[in-house]
Amino acid sequence: MNAPLPIDAARLTLMLNELRLPTIGRLWPEFAQRADKESWQATRLLGALLEHELAERAKRRIERHRTESRLDPTKTLAAFDFSAVPMVSKAHVMALASGDSWLEKGANVLIFGPPGGGKSHLGSAIGHALIDAGYRVLFTRTSEIVQKLQAARQSLQLPAALAKLDRFDLIILDDLSYARKDQAETSVLFELIAERYERRSLLITANQPFSGWDNVFPDPGMTIAAIDRLVHHSTIFEMNVESYRRRTASDKQSARRRQSSSDNDNHRDIDNGATTMT
Repeated sequence: MNAPLPIDAARLTLMLNELRLPTIGRLWPEFAQRADKESWQATRLLGALLEHELAERAKRRIERHRTESRLDPTKTLAAFDFSAVPMVSKAHVMALASGDSWLEKGANVLIFGPPGGGKSHLGSAIGHALIDAGYRVLFTRTSEIVQKLQAARQSLQLPAALAKLDRFDLIILDDLSYARKDQAETSVLFELIAERYERRSLLITANQPFSGWDNVFPDPGMTIAAIDRLVHHSTIFEMNVESYRRRTASDKQSARRRQSSSDNDNHRDIDNGATTMT
């Protein structure tokens, strides 16, 4: 049996590029030198190179998915203050963040609460964690996706637009309460909910409870049908807390008052000292 012809480095690089193995193309000289020095078996060398290629490929995939998700990069679980929302179980949120069973069932997460209470942050944080776990997520203002789906309907492309959204394991519909039936024909929103029912998951944030959703859908029957589908397999969080923005503003104001009071005390101490020295 004839021995295989030697392959020079330049040709090997070309073949790795052709096979789209850039990490192996970058690392193989270093690994090959180490393998020669330490007398590795061929399987160990090949396995080490392939492990690095797969790890880099997974990293690039997560980066692509994070970019396409349109999530705010600052709204993560690490940055979320669970102490400000004691009614939300951190353990429950962390379980949701792992994905697995609830996404496979097409279950939903519904987050209610007043403006500024952290709903969008919590939803985005779950989304980031799911991307890290290998899932695909899309974050969108509800009014924005309604406009896009309405445009698709007008051009007779609604089924195709809904099918395109199927690639996302989770769609986060932020601020559902701001989608109004007098601004756009929001029946397309119901079609999105119905299309994903028990197949793909939704996470919805809303300022208003279900009783206020008649302002969103064209008729009461559609409102009831939408709520029924969303609630059937769902986790509901009610974040009835003071606005984070108001809390922050109040804390800053209190800090300024304390600083002002401290400054005044210092001035009085200085004045008293000056009087004594005189």
